[in-house]
Amino acid sequence: MEGQTCVADRNCDSGLHCETCLANGNVRPRCTRILPISPTSKVKGLPFNRYSWLTTHNSFARLGVRSATGSILLTPMNQQDSITDQLNNGVRGLMLDMYDFQNDIWLCHSFGGKCYNFTAFQPAINVLKDVQVFLEANPSEIITIIIEDYVSSPNGLTNVFNAAGLKKYWFPVSRMPKNGGDWPTVDDMIQKNERLVVFTSKSAKEASEGIAYEWRYVVENQYGDGGMIAGSCPNRAESPAMNTTSRSLVLANYFPIDQM
Repeated sequence: MEGQTCVADRNCDSGLHCETCLANGNVRPRCTRILPISPTSKVKGLPFNRYSWLTTHNSFARLGVRSATGSILLTPMNQQDSITDQLNNGVRGLMLDMYDFQNDIWLCHSFGGKCYNFTAFQPAINVLKDVQVFLEANPSEIITIIIEDYVSSPNGLTNVFNAAGLKKYWFPVSRMPKNGGDWPTVDDMIQKNERLVVFTSKSAKEASEGIAYEWRYVVENQYGDGGMIAGSCPNRAESPAMNTTSRSLVLANYFPIDQM
């Protein structure tokens, strides 16, 4: 039964997993549901924007790991699972912070627009290759990557996505609705194998690298405590207002700061 104490997965009913949740102070293992219901299993044939896709904030910032530099990490951590486990457990949206670091593109949970040894998790290509493996093994799945972009090296993002073998899945900017209209259907995206949707926070890269500028297509509510006030739904500072009708995707945050 969900919520009951356990020692191992075998103590839990089908579809449940025995684990702790350190983020909410629950250090005693309990049976937890880790596989959300696939939205397309309930209603088929809808446009991409008419479904809800489970997304993780700072998807790469995993609890209990060391930096690939060998340094101890001194930065907030949001996740207990690897990217591969997240994808296998139903996550379909990844929020990744990318930086220029050590002559490469790294995933960092940092500050001031710079990455440091103690905020650098790993090279971005590692996670992007995990995404490529998942897409290759699951030809009917669509993944969205939302990049908080601190990369200034020329074609830095293009190069790392190419190196990871992800360009063949790329959903083109030219097919994204610009005035709040519906996206292509999920079936159409799968048929065309355009199963990777990527956004950047840097507007110039839509023209220079063909990577969609997030705020041209998405509205996002405030993350952390500010997004959890009953009766209130403020937008994230960078986002258009939540009632903007010319954006057809909504990124909904719901987690408190003190449990990040």
